[in-house]
Amino acid sequence: MTQSRGDLVFEDDFDAPSLDLSVWSPHYLPQWSSRAASAATYQLAHSCLTLSIPVEQGLWCGGDHKPDLRVSGIQSGNYSGPVGSPVGQQPYRDGLLVREEQKPFWGWTPNGGYVELRARADIGPGSMVSLWMVGLEEQADQCGEICVMEVFGDAIVPGESTAVGMGLKTIRDPAVPQDFQAVRLPIDLRDFHTYAVVWSGGEATFSVDGAVIRSCQGAPTYPLQLMLAVFDFPEQSDGRLVPSFTVDHIRGWDIAEELVA
Repeated sequence: MTQSRGDLVFEDDFDAPSLDLSVWSPHYLPQWSSRAASAATYQLAHSCLTLSIPVEQGLWCGGDHKPDLRVSGIQSGNYSGPVGSPVGQQPYRDGLLVREEQKPFWGWTPNGGYVELRARADIGPGSMVSLWMVGLEEQADQCGEICVMEVFGDAIVPGESTAVGMGLKTIRDPAVPQDFQAVRLPIDLRDFHTYAVVWSGGEATFSVDGAVIRSCQGAPTYPLQLMLAVFDFPEQSDGRLVPSFTVDHIRGWDIAEELVA
């Protein structure tokens, strides 16, 4: 049995004049903060989505999240319990309680297939960008992560190479192994590149610009939502660069199984 790309099941080329709010929420984990305080800075132009962090953007969960963090992100799902509840996606510390209840929102939440991002970024040493996929957490243990790409600015040699993180993260799901690695590749993050994962039957295979980089066993076997964001850590940043993450497209295909004689 071999696998090949099947039918295109999701595509956002960001050609529309506004973000598709039936698919994306432009708020980063708002249950731990608020929708107002977690709103992304973004624009759509030239058939691209650009997430950015201008100098005036405030901290996310300021005074509680350590280290200090600023973020602009979109996500294709959201869920929390009521205010004061510990029920919510991706808590960043023990004992965290919901500050603003979020109605369940499910945009595109695939359960396997081929997911592809074409993007470029301009970040400094105190910033990072990432596309990752996480469980919806309607069941608390369904929280494992497939990280398609993660790049820290201090892992870039300008014009020469970039260390691209990819793999699985356990989070709080013991069924998902911690199998994550940053692989140094001869790419310039400021140029457009294609980052992808084939995810089927508990296996996740990662590629960059069509070249397979690594494969992991034990990937989540439940639906995942997409998380796409640029982050800035003020204590490490010099404040002269506005970090940005420009996305040309995100696409998804199902997987076709083919019998081989």
